Amino acid sequence: MSRKIILNMAMSLDGYISDNTGGFDWIYGDGNRSLDTKDQWSYEKFVKEVDTVVMGHTCFEQKFSEAFSDKKIYVATESHKEDHDNIHFIQDNITKPILEEMKQDGKNIFLFGGGITIDPFIKANLVDEYVVGIIPIILGKGRTLFQKDNPRIRLYLDACYINSGITTLHYKKKI
Repeated sequence: MSRKIILNMAMSLDGYISDNTGGFDWIYGDGNRSLDTKDQWSYEKFVKEVDTVVMGHTCFEQKFSEAFSDKKIYVATESHKEDHDNIHFIQDNITKPILEEMKQDGKNIFLFGGGITIDPFIKANLVDEYVVGIIPIILGKGRTLFQKDNPRIRLYLDACYINSGITTLHYKKKI
């Protein structure tokens, strides 16, 4: 199996991945199942195909790492912290250890969040797949998924799923 770096995020219709405080209590569907697609995207299946997770310090502080106790976790942080258990803290270039991971055998690498942590991967064009769930809400403000000054990256839509008003778009990098 060839390892891939996969960004998987939920985003409001107006492009935010969290509210201004890092909150995510708005991530749910609208309850309307009339447009649901026959095929459905499966988070559970996706996570089984991953052995490494990359997240920012805010996600770590919100205890998202606890859901990935069986995976290697890299946390981007500005402060020095000692690695422990399956958690590795990275103060400098977060892409460097992930590029080393790519050289090893293993499963896929999950870019979990947030936008600032993911940004260096986008700028270096290292993301192989983008899985973005569009949540039926306009937040008006918050933290964005895509930062400024990204390169042009050609993608193609591999799949599209609808579940309870959430549209999940699965893009792959065009080669």
